[in-house]
Amino acid sequence: MRYLNRNIKKIVSYCKRKAGTSDPFAIADQFGILYQICDLQFEGCYMFLKNHRYIFINQNLPEHEQHLVMAHELGHAILHRKENCYFIRNKTLLLNSKKEIEANLFAMELLLSDSFLEEYKEFTVEQISRLTGYHKRLIELRIHN
Repeated sequence: MRYLNRNIKKIVSYCKRKAGTSDPFAIADQFGILYQICDLQFEGCYMFLKNHRYIFINQNLPEHEQHLVMAHELGHAILHRKENCYFIRNKTLLLNSKKEIEANLFAMELLLSDSFLEEYKEFTVEQISRLTGYHKRLIELRIHN
């Protein structure tokens, strides 16, 4: 898994450089990944339809959570191009499937920079979780990889 984690870090770094930002919406724009914020019965999903990449985000989520779901689905769009994936709270975050772990790691690499983690290196996972609003499992995934 370590080798893959280094690759995800490199892919995220490339995406950030190419788009000039860590904003997942701007990165999607840069890479031609279409997205729509709409009324859904789940948090979000990524779909590969007719050779195009689409991300759908639930409009009822707070903006902060929309960014997290967008970063996660962007991970699927970039790492798992031809797979259709759904983000369902309390399932996707905690799944141990390889693809979900990769998408979560992509999202956390994108949203929590090395410089941020360095600045708060004395904080506990719980404290960083409260500070950022991200689930502790996501923080642990980012820190331990």
